[in-house]
Amino acid sequence: MTEHDQSARLDLLPVPPTPPAHLDALRARLADAAADAELLDLAFRTIDSPVGDLLLATSAQGLVRVAFANENFDAVLDTLGAAVGRRILNAPARLDAPARQLDDYFAGRRRAFDLTLDLRLSAGFRRLVQQHLPEIPYGRTASYKEMAALVGNPGAVRAVGTACSTNPLPIVVPCHRVVRSDGSLGGYIGGFAAKQALLDLEHAAAQP
Repeated sequence: MTEHDQSARLDLLPVPPTPPAHLDALRARLADAAADAELLDLAFRTIDSPVGDLLLATSAQGLVRVAFANENFDAVLDTLGAAVGRRILNAPARLDAPARQLDDYFAGRRRAFDLTLDLRLSAGFRRLVQQHLPEIPYGRTASYKEMAALVGNPGAVRAVGTACSTNPLPIVVPCHRVVRSDGSLGGYIGGFAAKQALLDLEHAAAQP
């Protein structure tokens, strides 16, 4: 075999794929470099959970979005791009803290989240309601009417429902704990099954 033949043969050999771990490390370095240079508006990742895949997104200010699969992740990212910025990168390492805390929550080891939140996607009365949602104790529920009274506007029951249904940070900001006065679930951004699953999880974990 001539030297030319050997060279041609080598050119036909498959190139080993880059190991996923190396790709993850490279992606993390790119995300860090972009953030350090203030070139990154949003980082995101997806995680598995007992209520289906979840999309997590963070800005430089903090966790800005948690989305359920039924919301269409591509549509969610498009909306985030318009609201926060178009420089978006799939950078899982930047969402490690929220991902770990959600894992602990679903395992029944965490009752409250300790995360910096970016609340820019809500304003006015909706934001006020959402800021009070963590006051509902873990494993308990409150009615829309009770939440309206809590925020100082007893007649705004329907507006409380809208604030819950548009909550950009479900689970972390526990709108699933708000139910109708008759005890029925009411609506939920992740669907009825997800809302019931979250309430069942918390009820079981809160038992002595």
